[in-house]
Amino acid sequence: MKAEFGKKSPPAESAPFMSTLTECVNKAMKDGYTDTLKVTKQGLYSSAKDKIYCPDDVKVINFFRFEGQSDPADNAIMYVVETTDGVKGILIDAYGAYADEHVNKFMTSVEEINKKGSKKEEQER
Repeated sequence: MKAEFGKKSPPAESAPFMSTLTECVNKAMKDGYTDTLKVTKQGLYSSAKDKIYCPDDVKVINFFRFEGQSDPADNAIMYVVETTDGVKGILIDAYGAYADEHVNKFMTSVEEINKKGSKKEEQER
């Protein structure tokens, strides 16, 4: 699998190249993103806190896409996220045709909320 960095990545000269999902997971864990998160019908579930978060409570710090060399089923996306109460973790899903619709819907909501928050902060400056 080949990694494709999200738009929130630091400049290329300061970011180490990570080509596999395993390398990215290990790096995120080393950086303190240790909770393995999953999306349920109720929201984003943290196993460390045994708590469910709504999109308003989540911020995407970074994301990485991985593309299989020949099999579209190998496509994946890893989100590095933080919650409003300090939980740091990762969420991994298939990417493309095999993506989980609940994860896609939840993360789209998170991105929309984050965009609105960024615009509001810019206007207040």
